[in-house]
Amino acid sequence: MTDSGGGSPTSSDGSSTVPSPREETQSDPAVVAPGVSPEDGPTESGSSTSTVPVVPSGRSAPDAPSRPVGPSESERQLLPGHPPAPATVVAGALSGGGRGGVSGRGVGGGGVGGGVERAAAVRRPARVILYLFAGLAVVLFLLGGFGGQFQAKLAEVQKNDNAAFLPGSAESTRVDKEAEKFRSEQTLPGFIVYQRVGGLTQEDRAKIAADARAFRSIRGVDPNQIAAPQFSRDGSVANVAVPLIGKRGDVEVPGDELVDVEKAVVELAKADAPDGLIVHSAGPGGLFVAFIEAFEGIDGVLLLAAGLVVIVILLVVYRSPVLWFFPLFSSIIALGVSVLIVYPLAKHDVLTLNGQSQGILFVLVIGAGTDYALLLISRYREELHAYPARLDAMIAAWRGAAPAIAASAITVVLGLLCLALGELNSNKSLGPVTAIGIACTALVMLTFLPVFLVLFGRWVFWPRIPRVDQQADLATHGAWARFAARLAGRPRLAWVSTAVILLACAGAMTTLKVDGLSTTDSFTSEPDAILGQRIYDAHFSQGAGAPAVIITNLDRQDEVVAAASKVPGVASGPGSVCVQVDYAKLARAFAADSTSIRPGADGCLPPSLQVTSVGGRIAIDATLTNRYDTPEAFETVRALRAALHPIAGADALVGGASAINYDTQQASAHDRNLIIPIVLVVILIVLGVLLRALVAPLLLIATVVLSFAATLGVSAVFFNHVFGFADSDPGFPLFAFVFLVALGIDYNIFLMTRVREETLEHGTRAGIVRGLSVTGGVITSAGVVLAATFAVLGVLPLVFLAEVGFAVAFGVLLDTIIVRSILVPALSHDIGKKIWWPSALAKGVD
Repeated sequence: MTDSGGGSPTSSDGSSTVPSPREETQSDPAVVAPGVSPEDGPTESGSSTSTVPVVPSGRSAPDAPSRPVGPSESERQLLPGHPPAPATVVAGALSGGGRGGVSGRGVGGGGVGGGVERAAAVRRPARVILYLFAGLAVVLFLLGGFGGQFQAKLAEVQKNDNAAFLPGSAESTRVDKEAEKFRSEQTLPGFIVYQRVGGLTQEDRAKIAADARAFRSIRGVDPNQIAAPQFSRDGSVANVAVPLIGKRGDVEVPGDELVDVEKAVVELAKADAPDGLIVHSAGPGGLFVAFIEAFEGIDGVLLLAAGLVVIVILLVVYRSPVLWFFPLFSSIIALGVSVLIVYPLAKHDVLTLNGQSQGILFVLVIGAGTDYALLLISRYREELHAYPARLDAMIAAWRGAAPAIAASAITVVLGLLCLALGELNSNKSLGPVTAIGIACTALVMLTFLPVFLVLFGRWVFWPRIPRVDQQADLATHGAWARFAARLAGRPRLAWVSTAVILLACAGAMTTLKVDGLSTTDSFTSEPDAILGQRIYDAHFSQGAGAPAVIITNLDRQDEVVAAASKVPGVASGPGSVCVQVDYAKLARAFAADSTSIRPGADGCLPPSLQVTSVGGRIAIDATLTNRYDTPEAFETVRALRAALHPIAGADALVGGASAINYDTQQASAHDRNLIIPIVLVVILIVLGVLLRALVAPLLLIATVVLSFAATLGVSAVFFNHVFGFADSDPGFPLFAFVFLVALGIDYNIFLMTRVREETLEHGTRAGIVRGLSVTGGVITSAGVVLAATFAVLGVLPLVFLAEVGFAVAFGVLLDTIIVRSILVPALSHDIGKKIWWPSALAKGVD
């Protein structure tokens, strides 16, 4: 062997070679590729051509076998795409750049051929492809930076009222549309509640009366509907109705404007209040504003909390003061790109964005982005041990990690898009919103992040800088290799015991309550409107201010009123069921002669003060005995519809606040029952295509469903007995399922794609052990990051998001630590090569 001109060692025939460790002496210095600087460890060579990884003097590659490893010649013919003979291994490496002797680097990847180390080189793409890749990374960087300024503007295009979520076919939605014809302005009922323990004083009553007059001057309040104060029987509480204008014609008032109006009302009421007088907002208007306020600053709060959590975890995982910045910054870029797409779509009503979907988008992008980054960086670190040039290492890492990341992203996107099949507009839009986030995240992590890492070099891994020492094969050393070896020793005991534990947890699923949350039970904190509502409910009729709205044909008005009055749950006093009042007419009549306003014998105002029929239709209000958001009110809505729909010629429709909430819950339950099976089928098809098998995908789907059931069971225990939540939203199981199954299958994809890769060379059972050994650390780290980011949803004071955050966080940890680390590999190992049926691998090495 001669060295020509200080270049790569060459054989007599001129081909590039690398000396075998057996040919080196213990005293020789480490062999270094030409052009490699010794500082900061090995760095890339100055050559733009492929480089050759080398083995340090006196050290053997971790998995250099003493005999040929991998499929025999006959087995090769059974494996699709496998090289027909060892002689073609190097050629395959030159065209692939992945792992091992099949499509990889040959060194440190379990190369083929009698223990002789084979040099391998990565085939670089054409220069124009590299330039295009770098150009795309720059474009994404600019788009992400530009999109960041729209994050705060997302609140301007949110719609957080239930009416905006319902489809046009919902009965309450149809009532809402028809009701616009009778009043030019639609209002949100609201109250200001005054309380003094021991009884209101004369000074208090004077203050209350003055406030009632002053409220009329606040812009955004309907002055015509502000009536005289009402006092409780014991004289300790008073309320003033202060309805907020929610819609002018067919134009909805923006949520931030409603918040400003409500704050102005409360500030006026609390200003100059006598000492000891308690003042709170209440009613549907106040509670709705409390929801909007809960999402104020969501972008800053969630991003800060998620960012801090990710930084801490990445510092622990990487043990580097620098490396954590790269995945987190890339995730923020991905979020900016996502927002740049979502904002105009929501602004122009292409999709409906609410606070919940915005919050989930933020944590999903940060969590999934960090997951994808962990997978790529782990593979990059692995390849840096084999390639002196960091560009070559990244190309090899990208080719190894990109298929798994892309498959994961496609699976999650397809699963999320299944939400678009639902009835609720909030579900229909949550799917596209989060799918956009995942797609942008995968694109950024596969383009911007690789360029970002290569640009800064190896030093970003400091203090554990990976060197060209062929110590990349984690399949033969480390904690996960030892764990995988033990698991392979008794696989049946492992998967059976794990399955029994999960089934036991799933048994508690029957105690999960999904009957819906009332508005007052929807907060983990106690905003002003909740306190006021409790005072109001204790001293006044709970159904006042939010009646059921009935739209019917004018010629059947009397029959409809009579039938509605007999329905249990409808108030029975005079004036409980009346044609709607035209408050503009009432205000004019009151200004002209207040003494002339007298209700009739039925307790309703005269027809001259009622709304005028439109197109032969009339609007009727029916006061309920229960608060609008309670199960009892929903039962009354069902009873009203059952009583009025059969009236011939009436074409009666029942809507209002209670009906909107009831229809929302019904649509949510419908979506849950429809979408969950569809998501399972879609993911099964994707897995089948990815793994080119049927048994393995069915196995993975079964384990993920079992993990989901166990998560619901544990969640039920925590919700009922630890957190003390009153109930859960009917949509909670759907949200938990979509995110747990779509995201949980991610880790199985990461594991099984690597297992399949190792199986091509080492056989199924050895491939499972090696796949678990190599992916165990990075997937567990990714699971912890994703769980922590979803747990951050708990910083928002809403029970629904706290429940989703807990369920997804716990479920992801369960999936990564138990299901993916024990159940799946143990069960697969026990079954053996049959998991690949009906592909040719099922006939290969077991």
